Amino acid sequence: MHDVVIVGAGPVGLFLACELGLAGCSVLVLEREPEPGSPWKAEPLGTRGLSAASLEAFYRRGMLHPLLSAVGADGDFAADPDADEVSPPRWAGHFAGMMLDPAKVDVTALPFRLPTPAPDVLLTHLEAVEAVLAEQAAKLGVDIRRGVTVSAIAQDDEGVVAHAAADAYAARWLVGCDGGRSTVRRLAGFDFVGTEPQFTGYTMQVTVTDPEKLRPGFNLTPTGMYIRMPSEGHFGMMDFDGGAFDRSQQPTRDHLQAVLRRVSGTDVTVSDVRLASSFTDRAMQTTTYRQGRVLLAGDAAHIHSPLGGQGLNTGIGDAMNLGWKLAATVHGHASDGLLDTYTGERHPIGAAVLDWSRAQVAAMRPDPHGQAVQAVVRDLIATRDGTTYVFERLSGAWVRHDLGGEHPLVGRNAPDLRLEDGTRLGDLMQDGRGVALDFSVDRRLRGSATGWQSRIRYAAGPARNDLGLGAVLVRPDGTVAWAGDRIPDREAFEQAASRWFGGREIS
Repeated sequence: MHDVVIVGAGPVGLFLACELGLAGCSVLVLEREPEPGSPWKAEPLGTRGLSAASLEAFYRRGMLHPLLSAVGADGDFAADPDADEVSPPRWAGHFAGMMLDPAKVDVTALPFRLPTPAPDVLLTHLEAVEAVLAEQAAKLGVDIRRGVTVSAIAQDDEGVVAHAAADAYAARWLVGCDGGRSTVRRLAGFDFVGTEPQFTGYTMQVTVTDPEKLRPGFNLTPTGMYIRMPSEGHFGMMDFDGGAFDRSQQPTRDHLQAVLRRVSGTDVTVSDVRLASSFTDRAMQTTTYRQGRVLLAGDAAHIHSPLGGQGLNTGIGDAMNLGWKLAATVHGHASDGLLDTYTGERHPIGAAVLDWSRAQVAAMRPDPHGQAVQAVVRDLIATRDGTTYVFERLSGAWVRHDLGGEHPLVGRNAPDLRLEDGTRLGDLMQDGRGVALDFSVDRRLRGSATGWQSRIRYAAGPARNDLGLGAVLVRPDGTVAWAGDRIPDREAFEQAASRWFGGREIS
């Protein structure tokens, strides 16, 4: 019996597998596709944007440079590791197709930012992301089996069994990371609720005989939106038809040409279709991320339109949050209710991302209401504060879990604090443990063992920029669990450590 079976070998499933493998769990990943490669995962159709928060996660697990190398971005995107101040972003993104000016992002207004080797954004593709994660998973002893389609799930108080054809795979826990049409979600009986679609979207690789009629980049029009990507023949479209044309129909050349003409307002001609797929802006979320011994992460737990590139990044956040908590539960040293904090912390984040997607759809609607909202949004993002607000949402800097702490840093993604000897927080997190950084002179955080020290890495000394802190406790997912001023509060620190890391020795 494995500790954990993960269904789905996409980026979220593989990242979670790496987290669990790093923590010493036995992990089996089941993937229905027989091969990892696909035109939908390679460039250009598999292109995705990774946010600053996601790139921090790769950095903290020693996978940032392999990822940058995989897409040939070592020189262009690698941040200056010795910078003293946070640099403005090179690309700030968009809201409903309305582009942001990166020069208007006020990085000093973003909460608790420090320079980090991780870039603020990276355009990559799914094939590269999955290759880096699969290699890491293999190093950690994760078993990945492809061509396996799960058809049934049975669970009891002791474990869960995934059935596929004549085979059965037993584990103590099972996690569905199998996408927006999740089989695990359906088989385990999760409630999936939300809003119905307003548009049908298309991504396609086609030959256009008169491409000069189409403007590059994002183009919000009175009848929808089209996107002309940098790669030749790569287009996206959004047609406000109420989601009438879904994936059950294969888009034909005539249909794609008609939609492109309608949303672009041109008589452009599509002469050949190499690949095309449709999607909608249906926004749905499970009411909980756990049913007994079955959990969900990524698109299996929440779906929405791809506007703003939030789906993959939210899924990676799910995997980081769940991984260490599930591992602690497997090993028997989790504090009471730790695993339930996964839903408690990530469900509100998912709900907020769905609303962010809905807001963009509302602004894109090809009617007088949508046009009015667009005018307001354009005025707002023309200001420094407006641009900074939208960028904060897109970068992941807005995320703060409600952990009950009084310090404004508690619950946020930890800044990459650096000691004067050059040691960075990110360097200390590569083994998957939590980290206690002590900047005080008397080192009050050292003390007798209470059961959680083996799961926390301790580092002490003056910091290059301590942000006015005396000490900080960081969970394995990079979330600040406790922060104190110049005189560390030993009692409060130990209460926080026991809450998140358990007060018992590993049995």
